Amino acid sequence: MTKPVRVRFAPSPTGALHIGGIRTALYNYLLARQKGGTMILRIEDTDQNRFVPGAEEFILESLQWAGIQIDEGQGVGGPHAPYRQSERKHLYKKYVDQLITSANAYYAFDSEAEIEAMRDRLKAEGNDNQQYGVHSRMSMKNSLSLNESETKQLMESGTSYVIRAKVISGQEVVVNDLIRGTVTVWSDTLDDKVLMKSDGMPTYHLANVVDDYLMQISHVIRGEEWLPSAPLHVLLYHYLGWQNEMPQFAHLPLLLKPDGNGKLSKRDADKMGFPIFPLTWKDHHTNEVAIGYKEAGYLPEALVNFLAFLGWNPGTEQEIFAMDELIDSFSLERIGKAGAKFDIQKAQWFNQQYIRAKANEDLANYLLDSLSKEKITCSQELAAKICGLLKDRVTFPQDFWLQSRFFFIAPTSYDEQVTSKKWNQEAVTVLGHYKDQLKQLTMLTAELAKSTLEKVTTELTVSTGKILQPLRVALTGGASGPDLMASMEILGKEEITKRIERALKTIPIK
Repeated sequence: MTKPVRVRFAPSPTGALHIGGIRTALYNYLLARQKGGTMILRIEDTDQNRFVPGAEEFILESLQWAGIQIDEGQGVGGPHAPYRQSERKHLYKKYVDQLITSANAYYAFDSEAEIEAMRDRLKAEGNDNQQYGVHSRMSMKNSLSLNESETKQLMESGTSYVIRAKVISGQEVVVNDLIRGTVTVWSDTLDDKVLMKSDGMPTYHLANVVDDYLMQISHVIRGEEWLPSAPLHVLLYHYLGWQNEMPQFAHLPLLLKPDGNGKLSKRDADKMGFPIFPLTWKDHHTNEVAIGYKEAGYLPEALVNFLAFLGWNPGTEQEIFAMDELIDSFSLERIGKAGAKFDIQKAQWFNQQYIRAKANEDLANYLLDSLSKEKITCSQELAAKICGLLKDRVTFPQDFWLQSRFFFIAPTSYDEQVTSKKWNQEAVTVLGHYKDQLKQLTMLTAELAKSTLEKVTTELTVSTGKILQPLRVALTGGASGPDLMASMEILGKEEITKRIERALKTIPIK
């Protein structure tokens, strides 16, 4: 019988959720939805020293904004509650005691200074392996090197200790990865990781294995940075007798800097001027505010489409995928091993495509929101018409206001490059005649605006092309913009003639 698909996204609330975390959550979500499975959110907060207030709420809000729905877990509840690891502390002791009893774990009483001295000694001896493990454990202060009475005495006296995994020497540890194939590691190269800290809290290694087992997780889909830990996790499944219940592993490729040289970091994103977090985040310690993708104007569906392609490809030429299409097409087998370059220009391209695909009536709401902030009134119909004219020119929703500003506010300054080269006596003469002709029209359409201009330039034997830029600068103040004749239809005859008259009086002839 096929095991039901149950996946988990298990972030740590030690800071703002990175955009790479959204990609990890997305891949888990796509697999769960495709297989009719369950998407679980678990908060791995065992490192209480690094806990950041607000980080958990940020995770929940970010997933909601991205359209990644949680079926079970923190914020939703479910049969395996609680889903916050700090609230599951009482569960882990049973399993660490089981590991102690089966001689697959041991007590270690070493201080940080003693561990550092061990590493220095091994380094001085030319030993490349300076880990606490097979080669060094018997020289340290632990329940393997001490006799039973010495161990008991230390524990009864209240000496601080941790519990470490006892990695058996001389074994091949095999990790079967759905993305990377078979990964084999020699056990002697592994260290005896701490499983339980001195405060009684489990480390990630113990807690995630125990919780994945108890929550019946079928697939562990996580970042490549966890691949070095996977052999220990495989060993723990065997030590606890759960080898037949072990989930399938899939370690995702790294997100790389845009040039491909190294892992993407917040510093890189800041330097290159793009967000690293899904939502705006205020650092708890520095009060530094980092703008998020949402606030920068990225549509969640566009960002999700972009992130899906950072490591995965459908094997076709199709690039635009709605969430339902991603669910239908997704497969772990089509995720590559190599790191994925974070091309922010491609993210912007996706945003452009999603904006262009929206109905003008929907886009109008973006413009109306901006106009409301500027205390400018506009009908839904007019806003939709303006957005239809601009939609192929914008990248972000806020661009509708930035590029349509001239429709609502007449220019008070004019592009110097245009006026210095094109604003001459010939242009002034044509624009004067054109203004007079426009005044005689009962209505103005884009077609009439064009035909009237062509009529005037023909009569004055001037090329129409020579007048287009002076006309645009007179009406908008700028050198470029949307279709000029369509813009004139929206501005209306009275406003156009008024603006031309003002420009003729204001701009000096060169």
